[in-house]
Amino acid sequence: MNKAKRQAIFERLREANPNPTTELNFSTPFELLIAVILSAQATDKGVNKATAKLFPEANTPQAILGLGVDGLKRYIKTIGLFNSKAENIIKTCRILLDEHDGEVPAERTALEALPGVGRKTANVVLNTAFGQPTMAVDTHIFRVANRTAIAPGKTVLEVEKRLLRLVPEEFLHDAHHWLILHGRYTCVARKPRCGACLIEDLCEFRHKTE
Repeated sequence: MNKAKRQAIFERLREANPNPTTELNFSTPFELLIAVILSAQATDKGVNKATAKLFPEANTPQAILGLGVDGLKRYIKTIGLFNSKAENIIKTCRILLDEHDGEVPAERTALEALPGVGRKTANVVLNTAFGQPTMAVDTHIFRVANRTAIAPGKTVLEVEKRLLRLVPEEFLHDAHHWLILHGRYTCVARKPRCGACLIEDLCEFRHKTE
């Protein structure tokens, strides 16, 4: 795919959705961090249902520590892997209080040192909470980047690095949101909705559907 096509793709995505953001509900960097940890192998809708009850009761590291592991589990038990997620969140809250004055760090190394936080989670927090031009490559972005040929790669990290290099700079801040939403609702896994796709004529997928 050439530079002009990529430019046109992101211009259309921006025109259709000028201010994209995560579908996770949050009001602080800490709430976003907890929501993203909970979202691993879970839907944003399911996470939002749980945090709608959790955050009014506990939305700071100190308050969640006060719940304890068992108390936290009662709020998140509808989410997959809730046992391990509860353990990780409690450990993360303790580290935030002990090492970061209760604040979510805005550096990748510090974020990835938190239990339950991998590269993708760190990228979401850095981008959405702190405005950094990162690319949180999930299954949706990996599929869209490869299928459209915007930034093909064999691994998540390869796709992430290619996107950061190939996406025009003016779109970098919002690109990962556009690509996630495109993969979630249009360029879906089993039968992409090519006929309803606003970038169909620019996409280089060879097996387009009606």
